[in-house]
Amino acid sequence: METRDNSVDAAPAGEQIHMPAPSIIPVLNAAGLATAIVGVTISMILVVAGLLLFAGTAIVWIRDARREMEDLPLEHHH
Repeated sequence: METRDNSVDAAPAGEQIHMPAPSIIPVLNAAGLATAIVGVTISMILVVAGLLLFAGTAIVWIRDARREMEDLPLEHHH
């Protein structure tokens, strides 16, 4: 019979947990995608505007996430 170790490595006591800063970017990203999808049935202008908003916010979101990852201590990089 095989046994499994179901324990999870937890951060040492007293170590701070990293939380990203509040941001409107995810909401705008979702709004851009929704606008593009709805625009398929209404107007090509909405599709283009929604995709531009979606692409722009995706680029900003990824750039911000990379910057936050670089700021973390080395032991947090996986």
